[in-house]
Amino acid sequence: MDEEKRDLGTKGKSDTLKGKVNQTAGKVQKKVGQATGDPSTEAKGKARETTGKARSKAGGVEQKADRKLKGEDL
Repeated sequence: MDEEKRDLGTKGKSDTLKGKVNQTAGKVQKKVGQATGDPSTEAKGKARETTGKARSKAGGVEQKADRKLKGEDL
């Protein structure tokens, strides 16, 4: 298989980073909702945090697959 076709690029790293950013922003939003007594903001923050965790996890899987394809993680 051609090296270019095997490389997933930096998408995994990007997804991991964006996921962590959303996770952190969600935690902050959730805390703001708790502090202000706004259940809607709290729920939106919790949802954003959960989405961030999932995206970060997916990015990690993409990175691991890329390393396997390159033969670095055998």
